[in-house]
Amino acid sequence: MTNRSYYAALGGHPPQTDLLTGRAVFTEAYAVIPKGVMRDIVTSLLPFWDKTHAWVIARPLSGFAETFSQYIMEVAPGGGSDRPEPDPEAEGVLFVVDGAMTLTLSGQRHEMKTGGYAFIPPGTNWTLTNETSEPVKFHWVRKAFEKVEGIGMPEAFVTSDDAVKPVAMPGTDGKWATTRFADPSDIRHDMHVNIVTFEPGAIIPFAETHVMEHGLYVLEGKAVYRLNNDWVEVEAGDFMWLRSFCPQACYAGGPGRFRYLLYKDVNRHMRLRNPLLR
Repeated sequence: MTNRSYYAALGGHPPQTDLLTGRAVFTEAYAVIPKGVMRDIVTSLLPFWDKTHAWVIARPLSGFAETFSQYIMEVAPGGGSDRPEPDPEAEGVLFVVDGAMTLTLSGQRHEMKTGGYAFIPPGTNWTLTNETSEPVKFHWVRKAFEKVEGIGMPEAFVTSDDAVKPVAMPGTDGKWATTRFADPSDIRHDMHVNIVTFEPGAIIPFAETHVMEHGLYVLEGKAVYRLNNDWVEVEAGDFMWLRSFCPQACYAGGPGRFRYLLYKDVNRHMRLRNPLLR
């Protein structure tokens, strides 16, 4: 198994001698939350989680993320939860960026290490514990599952970055590839959380403009990303939110690979009415 490394050096607090100027950007079309602002002072505690704190980097909010939330979780040794998900309609994806943890799904234990990936359907009985002597950090993406009459629920599964072969984008000679953890033809899934990889010099050669909302967390490397009308430098540890139809492109200048964890909502009709106004 390959020893992969993902950015996980969060927390701490900057000294009083640091400059205030930073790279954080928040607009109606996109947001950039750089790694430098993910400090201990902005963490949250969650109900029924022991020895745990979280950086909330996306949440449903007017003018921000509409379909998902995303946390970076840090669980200390001996910590975890036997009541992790309070919403019976929420599905989730876990992706480990540092350390190891034990995930129990419907009574079955899974030892997840760095690079481990799990999909958890709504209503699943699950627990999570850190049985090691070091903290574990992982991403937790949550979405309200959109049921469709006549289409079943996707099953839970546990895999890893190393276990799934990336699929190259056509015409890129393998320089732009996507690690797809869920079968893209499986209509039961209403979200995909994948890993996108660019080799040095690879690009998205047009301004993508599409209905899917995106959350992008940079796992490795650096690049220049086109967000709406702006070119923004991003690096490992940064998070980007892109609103539906926000034009986007990318140039990965190197020197190493550029990789990010990508959320998008898929495979459902567009809601035509605000459920709050019914």
